[in-house]
Amino acid sequence: MAVNNKRLRVTELDFDDIKDNLKTFLKGQNQFKDYDFEGSGMNILLDTLAYNTHYLGFNANMVANEMFLDSSSLRSSAVSHAKKLGYEVSSARAPTATLNINLSTTAASKTMSAGTAFTSTVDGTSYQFVTISDITSTNTGNNIPFDSVTVYEGTYVITKYLVDSSDVDQRFILTDPRSDTTTLTVKVQNSTTDTTTTTYTKATDITQLSETSTVYFLQEVETGRYEVYFGDGIVSQAVSDGNIIQLQYVVTNKTESNGASSFSSPTVIDGVTDITVTTVASASGGAEPESIQSIKLNAPLDYAAQGRAVTTKDYEVYVKKLFPTTQAVSVWGGEDGSYDSSTGVSSTPEYGKVFISIKSTTGVALTSAQKTNLETALAPYKVASITPVVVDSETTSIILNITIMYDTSATTYTGDQIASLVATTVRNYSASDLQSFNTPFRHSRLLGLIDATDSSILNSIVTVTMAKLFTPTISTATSYNINFNNRFYNPVSGYNETAGGVIASTGFYLSNVTTTIYFFDDDGAGNIRIYSLVSGVRTYSNNAAGTIDYENGLISIGSVIITGVAEVDGTTSSQIRITALPNSNDITPVRNQILEIDTTNTTYSSNVDATASTGVGYSTTTTSAGTTTTSVASVSSTPSSSAY
Repeated sequence: MAVNNKRLRVTELDFDDIKDNLKTFLKGQNQFKDYDFEGSGMNILLDTLAYNTHYLGFNANMVANEMFLDSSSLRSSAVSHAKKLGYEVSSARAPTATLNINLSTTAASKTMSAGTAFTSTVDGTSYQFVTISDITSTNTGNNIPFDSVTVYEGTYVITKYLVDSSDVDQRFILTDPRSDTTTLTVKVQNSTTDTTTTTYTKATDITQLSETSTVYFLQEVETGRYEVYFGDGIVSQAVSDGNIIQLQYVVTNKTESNGASSFSSPTVIDGVTDITVTTVASASGGAEPESIQSIKLNAPLDYAAQGRAVTTKDYEVYVKKLFPTTQAVSVWGGEDGSYDSSTGVSSTPEYGKVFISIKSTTGVALTSAQKTNLETALAPYKVASITPVVVDSETTSIILNITIMYDTSATTYTGDQIASLVATTVRNYSASDLQSFNTPFRHSRLLGLIDATDSSILNSIVTVTMAKLFTPTISTATSYNINFNNRFYNPVSGYNETAGGVIASTGFYLSNVTTTIYFFDDDGAGNIRIYSLVSGVRTYSNNAAGTIDYENGLISIGSVIITGVAEVDGTTSSQIRITALPNSNDITPVRNQILEIDTTNTTYSSNVDATASTGVGYSTTTTSAGTTTTSVASVSSTPSSSAY
């Protein structure tokens, strides 16, 4: 069927396709039948027409896309759609630290003013932390303590506006896109001559407002800044000509000062120069403004929640909203199991509670104050009979022993280069598929990724070990529970008793004797043992140091006095690592559990496959925890496929 070149095709929007369609159309006309477009000035006109059409098509496409939240690509569009759903986009968040400040003075009381600045240094850069409200404290015996003071990283800013209704374009703007709206205080002064001020609160529910309600509204506007606006006298109180609007807030450097732990005081606080500062909690919580992706996800969910937290999804929405440094969150109802700080999660129901575990973008565990603040912030949204409880996330490491068989004729890489490529694959898998709640380790998926790393890799064998760290209480008799929440390998009672069962640990000291290093293992029959090595032989000092529940993956160490911790991975440590062989090569995290691959202790062995290669005696390169050695491979060197 012949193509009708006298019809212009209009389905393509790409520049090159548009130009080709124009040329095809013109060539179909008798006037341009044999015309050389590329060698003439007409080519420039075709470029202009094609570009113009391309721009028009692109703009029309953008208009259509920006009409919907799901397809919008501009932040302003996403913010606008979120506003229609009643969703407030989160601003930048300032890192906060908790300090105890003591003034040595005989005065009866002193006031620490809003904007009082403390300094800290992170990675060689100095940062300022400020208070955001006046705090008054009284004398307790030649000392005035200010306990548990929250300070915010950034600059304390006060912006004032004189209300002028004749200026139809007047707006009350927080001047910097790095402003933290959680620190915002809005005050309205009557006039330049009347300094009486009223503090306005942010509106949360318009159904509860009257014409006299002293509230303000907040929205993100252009360039990522925020605007404060007021009611019209019907829905909340309006501001009047001559009023002075005072906006007090912190402009922050966002994430840069997370981790600040040592603080210097100002030279004087309310006339006192003898000042002592003690850090209660290091700086954390600094965050970037909410991303477009987050807005798209959370705005509809927030709308569906309708201002109350009933389902676990509701709690996830409000946790992300109230704690913006949340990277991942796990929520489960007490009917699905309980949580105890000593034993971890259990299947025993605890009705009337909802448990919340958070992984922060900073990688730092939430402080007690942050947990309490979040629980308090969730209170207005919860059902009356439900108590939210914020619990720590727990990380279970996965240590792998990886053996790679490869064909030398199919690659130019050496054995250690193959091992390095596979190590990159493993790190990428850990980052993309793990390190979040409810993301299991899939043995077969990792095998597939390893085998696909390079065409020369013929097969691979991966054995799996689980690991957890715990911090002992030094020189105090203490019991410990380490819960892996995954079944241990124990095919028969007494399995591997003489070689230490399926449990192992790094070293520790007892009775303040630093010449003898002790370790944990098990007897395969449910008992935890303590031993030391004497001439390389295990010598047991306690055959009943605790119990092990192979079915549920729980290690319970009885009361023991640990007086010190040996090095872990050649580095001074305050923690002991416990390892266990899982019953399955697939590891499933439970509720507050997060999985990650321990890339430091994962080992790699790259071996020439003698079946695929001619001859024997090829070099075998083995990489183990960053160390490369060379040995000789033979036909009989193929490892066993058994994981245990």
